Amino acid sequence: MFWQQFITWINLGAMYALLAIGYTMVYGIIKLINFAHGEIFMCGAFFTWWFMTAASLPLPLSALIGILFATLLGVGVERIAYRPLRNAPRFAVVISVLGMSIFLQNMARIIWGAESQVFDVDFGISPIFIGSVIVPFKKIFILLTSLVLMIALALFIKKTYLGKAMRATSADREAAEMMGINVNSVITLTFAIGSAMGAIAGILYAINYNSIDPYMGFNAGMKAFAAAVLGGIGNIYGAMFGGILLGIFEGVGAAYISSMYRDAFAFAVLILVLIFRPQGLLGEGKSGEQAKAR
Repeated sequence: MFWQQFITWINLGAMYALLAIGYTMVYGIIKLINFAHGEIFMCGAFFTWWFMTAASLPLPLSALIGILFATLLGVGVERIAYRPLRNAPRFAVVISVLGMSIFLQNMARIIWGAESQVFDVDFGISPIFIGSVIVPFKKIFILLTSLVLMIALALFIKKTYLGKAMRATSADREAAEMMGINVNSVITLTFAIGSAMGAIAGILYAINYNSIDPYMGFNAGMKAFAAAVLGGIGNIYGAMFGGILLGIFEGVGAAYISSMYRDAFAFAVLILVLIFRPQGLLGEGKSGEQAKAR
């Protein structure tokens, strides 16, 4: 019974991790939180569902188009809500992006309706039996997809020129500009990658729960933000670790205490981490940052 549930917890954590990556990437570059990221997550699922139902396209093609549309939407958020206010007080930027979040949520309600939609996907592959544990193929698909994407992103940031440019911009934007790095392009790329990850997380979430609605991004987005803070905001590996850990904590609390308080368990863990380790589990404190600067 434990291992059956553990698979579900890991799947949930993997989806939180993908979504948390978008939060932590944007914060790492511009030191601001993209509060519209949960709506990108929601729109990725809805775009995919719409192309599957209205255009009768298969899931893989619908998902690719949905990810593309959601990525463009994420880049649009950066151009409209962030770039014009880049030198404005942070409070103005927060209000701007919160307004964008509300706009996207209501746009989804107008286009697709306020009620839940069925997101039914049948892979046509039988479950896998590991002893007494039954593992549905969709859970294997969700976990493998999440792991492959996280590994690919880690390699991209560590090994490629664009990844190094992102790290340089995150460390010191002014110095990166002086070294010839196009900071605007790096910020746009960061929003694009984070939005694509968020859209994929939304599609996997829809596959897992077989249902989507215009409000799905708020709750999932808040938990993914909690996962990013839990792991260490601005640290991509921390976002991955925090997402997995949050999924396990939430699942354990719901299974062994009460499912009514599953959201409370997730945020209780966040509160404890903020009290005892404000920089997150894999984040660096001020002393570490100062040492790096020296």
